[in-house]
Amino acid sequence: MQQWVAEVAYDTLSGVKKTEESFYLPTEDDVRAAVAKKRGYVLSIRPHIRSPLERLLARSTWWQVQLLRGIQFRATSVSSPGVALWKIIEAETNPKRQNILAPAREALSRGLGVIDALKALNIFDHGTLAILAGSEKANKLTEGIPHAIHSITQKKKNSRAIMGTMGWLGFDVITIVQSLFWGKDMVLGWFRDNTPASEAEKIEYDRVVNNLELTWDILIYFSFFIGGFLVWTILSFFLNKGKKDWPTARIVRKIPLIGSYLRDLGFSDSMMAASRMIKGLVPINESLYQAGQATTSPEVSRYWHAANEDLERGIGLGNALDREPLTRSERMELASLSDLGQVATILESISEMRASSAKTKHSLIVWLAFALTGVFLVIAFGSAIYALTVMNISMDSMMGGLMEGI
Repeated sequence: MQQWVAEVAYDTLSGVKKTEESFYLPTEDDVRAAVAKKRGYVLSIRPHIRSPLERLLARSTWWQVQLLRGIQFRATSVSSPGVALWKIIEAETNPKRQNILAPAREALSRGLGVIDALKALNIFDHGTLAILAGSEKANKLTEGIPHAIHSITQKKKNSRAIMGTMGWLGFDVITIVQSLFWGKDMVLGWFRDNTPASEAEKIEYDRVVNNLELTWDILIYFSFFIGGFLVWTILSFFLNKGKKDWPTARIVRKIPLIGSYLRDLGFSDSMMAASRMIKGLVPINESLYQAGQATTSPEVSRYWHAANEDLERGIGLGNALDREPLTRSERMELASLSDLGQVATILESISEMRASSAKTKHSLIVWLAFALTGVFLVIAFGSAIYALTVMNISMDSMMGGLMEGI
């Protein structure tokens, strides 16, 4: 499914009328068919591309929370959340927000549900959509919206803490790197222009200067590489938000601590979504399927799909859920299941444990970033102090030459 913008012409009593309309359909042929049903003629069709400002607004936490709160508020006075979302779209007058909401409008006009309309917006992450989908299947969407909002704001706090820490550390590193980059040629040039006169001292002096140059080059190129990787990663995650998997995400997941942190977040979201659906009496196979859709982590998603396949083959629910990559304590809890009423409670307990583990790993990532930056700064300052010793060798040689001349 994709949003298309078509220039359409209609025959009217006053002549041909041209207009630009938005469609949310799979292909261009579907757009032409939809226009033909309205007795129009397609002049041109192009995929809709959001402007950078629209993309930033659509994916902001503030916009997502405001939209969900609007649905929750209006759903209490209208017949359904779908009607509430339609009224929000109809009441919107800002052109940029109208463009953002256009896919949801098209989805609702084609008879799709409110969850399909929210998915069409491509602004919510999979965990949030899973919470909303689970609540909607249990006919308790308005009760699930506060949980979705809490999930959004909590992730925003975690992201803000990490970005704030990285920004401060990045400022320190950039300051040091700038000093090394702009001062390297000047300092090394002075060293090479003032070599000792003694041949023995000159050999030792050249060795020290070459080591100093190599150290500064390694620091500068390494910092440029890390900085470029961070910028590329941030942009890639921003541009690919809402997708299940892409190359940058696979690279990030291979980083040991960060990969386990993302896996814990994936299990926390999916376990909570499954628990809410089971409490809402959603069929167990549908709950497991939706839980697999609640995360962008392929490892977590495979866990739920494999459990669902075992369940379809007649294996008990406890044995189906008792598998890797759950921890030994989590698997022991699931293996002790005696009735379906315990499933939601155990899944909610695992979700809370995974959330606590993710919080601990988040703190470790922050402190590890501090430690690694400290090591970088120690090497940078140490090399600067080392440069002073080189300068002393040169100054001693110069002073010795002057004394001999006198």
